[in-house]
This record gives sequence, C-alpha cells and structure tokens, in this order.
Amino acid sequence: MTAAAPRPPAHRVDGADSAPPLVLGPSLGTSLAVWDPQVPVLARHHRVVRWDLPGHGRSPADLLPSTTPGATTVADLARLVLNLADALGLDAFAYAGVSLGGAVGAWLAVHHPERVTSLALVCSSARFGEPESWRERAALVRAEGTGPVADVAAARWFTPAFARAPAARALTEDLRAADPEGYAACCDALAAYDLRADLPRVTAPTLVVAGRDDPATPPRHARELADGIPGASLTEVGHAAHLAGVERPGPVLAALLAHLSPALYTDYGLEIASAPDIASAPDIASATVPATAPAAPTAQSVAAPVEHAGPVDAGARYAEGMAVRRAVLGDDHVDRAIARTTDFTAPFQDFITRYAWGEIWTRPGLDRRARSCVTLTALVARGHLEELAMHVRAALRNGLSPEEIREVLLQTAVYCGVPAANSAFAVADRVLGEEAGQPPPTTG
Repeated sequence: MTAAAPRPPAHRVDGADSAPPLVLGPSLGTSLAVWDPQVPVLARHHRVVRWDLPGHGRSPADLLPSTTPGATTVADLARLVLNLADALGLDAFAYAGVSLGGAVGAWLAVHHPERVTSLALVCSSARFGEPESWRERAALVRAEGTGPVADVAAARWFTPAFARAPAARALTEDLRAADPEGYAACCDALAAYDLRADLPRVTAPTLVVAGRDDPATPPRHARELADGIPGASLTEVGHAAHLAGVERPGPVLAALLAHLSPALYTDYGLEIASAPDIASAPDIASATVPATAPAAPTAQSVAAPVEHAGPVDAGARYAEGMAVRRAVLGDDHVDRAIARTTDFTAPFQDFITRYAWGEIWTRPGLDRRARSCVTLTALVARGHLEELAMHVRAALRNGLSPEEIREVLLQTAVYCGVPAANSAFAVADRVLGEEAGQPPPTTG
C-alpha cells in the first residue's frame, strides 16, 4: 500500500514558472495576504510562493501532526514548507519570512542549508521572549478563541498613526478568522523556539529587517540575528512596528530587492551606494491593500502568473508610482496623505498613485526636471495655489534651482497672465523662504 503524499499548506503562486523561486512566510495571526504590498513587484522577477500557517487563511489546523498543547514546534512548520517546495518541484529557493514565518526560514537555513539560497528575516527573532507568555496566550485562545488577542493586535502590529488604516483593520479581521487550535499550536511553536546557538550555522546570504517601533520583536532582536549570522546585513525601518511590510512596504520592498538582486534594486531608480539608510527609500501606500487573497479555484493552491512582457500589471504600476511619488513629493507629505486616507478617499489615492505617478511621471520621454517645469506652468494657469506650493518643493527636490523656478514663473506671466503669475510668485517666494530656513515676511 502506497503512503499518501504529505499535504502542503494552502498557498498562492505569482510569477512565471521559469523565474527564480522565492518563498514568503507569514506572521502569526496573518494569512499570506500580509505580503500583498510587495508581491506585484517581486513577482515580476521571481516565482513567488506564499503559504498559510496551519489554522490561518485557507490552511487547516490538522496539517500539523498534533495540536495537543505543547506539541507543535517550528520544525513542524518548516516541514510543511518543504512539503510545499517538493510538491512544486523547488529543489532550492530564496526565502523571506515575517516574525514566525522568518523563524521557519531560519530553521530551514540551519537544518536544510542546501534548500535555502537566500534568507530574509523581517521583524523576526532567534527567541521570541519567555516561553510562558506564549503558553499563556495559547491557553487563552484555546479557551476563548482569537477574539481577545485580535482586540489588542493592532497595538503590537502597527504604530498608532497606522492602526486605524483600512489595511490594519482588515489584517486584524484575518486574525479573528483564524482557527483557535491552529493559532494556539503556532504559539506553542514560538514558546519552544530558540535558535540563538545555531545562528553561526546559517550559510545563506541573509538580510535582517527591523521595525524601529516594533514592540513584539524590538530592534535588539534584529541586531542579535545580524550579529549571530555570518555576513548578515541589517536594515531598520523607521515609523514601523511589527508588520513593517504592511505599514512601510516600500522600504521593506527596497531592502528585499537590494538583497535578492542589486540589479533589480537599481531598476527601480534606487542607488545602493547613495542610500546607506534604506529606511528612507521610497514607500508604497498600504491603505488599499486587500487583506485576503482572491478566491481560489481550489482550497490548496492558486497559480497567478505575472506576465513579463506587455502592459505592466496594476499592482506593479502602483508600486512604481508610489516610489516616484515619494521621491518627488517627499516621505513626510506622502505619509500625511496616507494617514488621512479613509475608506471614502482610498480609491482616489489608488487612482492618482497608479495613473498620475505610475503612468505619467514614470514615462521616459521627459526627465523629472522637465516634468516639474510643465507641472508648475499648469498649476499657475489653473490657479491651483495649494498644489503649486507642494510642487515648488517638488521642483527643488527634482533638481531645479530657485533661479530656474523664477524663470518658469516669468514665462507663465506671458502665457498665463500677470495676475496668475503674481499669485504664483507670492506662493513660490514663501515656499523658497521656508525651504531656506528664512522667517516668513511680516506685514505692517
């Protein structure tokens, strides 16, 4: 009698079958959708395989050998990943994981180094605190369900500025939907996990990413990983808590691209040599990221190839648009726009990011200096003075000097009218003074 093949966890595949494989692991309490912000870009260059933890997303809890309290280990979860890789014909693969998903990747890199070609650990740890706290959480969830932990999850996962964003609320609902037995078993795995002594055995090139405001795995956990793994690099992402890839997806994406392939990183206009702090790299707004994967034709697997030729898919266009938007307008401005996003305004934010920034500002026909000149002229002509102030700052960021901005405004006086140019000069003079650190003019 032939033994049944091991069951792989529920998963989703994005990208061409011929592309280098990249396996992405989720955090405790989340589904594979936690990687939604990065996948559209990553899948243009990799065969991206995301998987659900037992009892999370579409993975049943009974994938585990046992859900008896205290029985589950990270090794059990890692074997599920190997089952999945074997089912997909992946002899070796790059691996990136968030928190518990990162611990799975680190365990694989230690115990199956021939399978892991590259490793990225995002907001993860070699030991996730005292075991008793995880055993207590497991007991709570087994007794009362995931509701009590979902009620407080946003405070651990996100900074206060992001905790009410649509993406944050949707991921919290993912946690509420998790199977209590599967969630508790994963808590047991975290309780038993301690890879500190084995970190020197990791031979795969390793990136460690930390959220600077992460209360669950603070930056000291990331530094312990980076110090213990030979040759590992460390990136700290500012204004991000435990799910840094959701709250600040752009810096996490940029770090992954730089780690997986420097050539891909520079394809997105980010010079490694001039960016020592990758936390300031372009970001991708996540207010409109869906928290659950699209419905699947089967419970176990979805294949969603991303074409490498032809039109760019909407997700990648959004990612590229947000990168340019941040480069032109600055992180502070875009962060404020994201923080103000509501369910009502989210479609418009998505529209301008994909259309204005992802389709027009990314075109190769004009450089950014020229596009700033055109934009300034159009805003003067239409009298959009608030937008003009923003784009005077953007013009400086794009390399225009104050003298060149003055020449553009003089040109508008001829073709847009003196009154319009007069108002524009007043706005530009104020903005240029602020940027130079000069006090605003006083009126008598």
